[in-house]
Amino acid sequence: MMKNRFYFVVFFLIGIDFTAAFAQSPAAKLSAAFSRTNKQIFVAAHRGDWRNAPENSLNALLNCINKGFDMMELDVKMTKDSQLVVMHDNTIDRTTNGKGKVSDFTLEEISKFKLKNGLGRVTINPIPTFKEMMLEAKGKILINVDKGNDHLPEVFKVLRETETMQQAVVNVGDNISYQKLISAEKIPADAYIMVVVNMAKSDAMEIIKGYQSAAKSVIQPVFNTDTLSSLQKLPEIAKNQIVWLNSLWPSLNGGHDDDRAVEQNQKKESWGWLTDFNPVFIQSDRPADLIQYLKERKLHH
Repeated sequence: MMKNRFYFVVFFLIGIDFTAAFAQSPAAKLSAAFSRTNKQIFVAAHRGDWRNAPENSLNALLNCINKGFDMMELDVKMTKDSQLVVMHDNTIDRTTNGKGKVSDFTLEEISKFKLKNGLGRVTINPIPTFKEMMLEAKGKILINVDKGNDHLPEVFKVLRETETMQQAVVNVGDNISYQKLISAEKIPADAYIMVVVNMAKSDAMEIIKGYQSAAKSVIQPVFNTDTLSSLQKLPEIAKNQIVWLNSLWPSLNGGHDDDRAVEQNQKKESWGWLTDFNPVFIQSDRPADLIQYLKERKLHH
């Protein structure tokens, strides 16, 4: 009896270890999402939860990891000497204590500036390189790479060098057909990619359908009104393709946004409305609040 109990305890603990390992593996989580074996909705922290750390900073990434967010969205730009840094704007004016275009500085020069926080105050945080961010994220959190459309070869090169290709989703452009994309860019066969589709455009459905042949593709529909007839097709699209929705500002979701959920306490009318389209990902400026809401609805582990 004691022997059997011993084996039970051992197997139970091993099971816990394997479960924890799976839960902590970003690559496994992403693979599960695409194989439809994981039914939860993943939450992406826009620019790294910028309310609590300078946007696109290493500290923002560490916060996302420590808080258990599923994914951090970050943006990349290229310096004068062809190095990728993490920055949203073409200039450093808004987010740092410097001024000028990212492309006008070398990496050495741009590394001397400091990032501002959400209140516009200068912090001690430097502008990180894309490689630094991916090395820190490796094995810890999913990453969405945005604003790298003009530098896709360099983006994929960093992901390959840091061995993080399987934990990153790379935005490849807005309203670009899959055929046009692959004719213009060499997309690695193992890369996860995402296209942004304006649902008000007449060719929106055609673009979405074209990505059905791309097994590792994500569709990001954006819409400034919720009256578009094309939105009625999203639940059906979500049955066969991976859908990403934004709960950021109203122009991306027809008014079903984060501030409406939190400040007006209309979670059902905002986040609940978005979840009815069965997205796999939701990008948010209030990731902690969104995760709590999803957990209450048993849509997040």
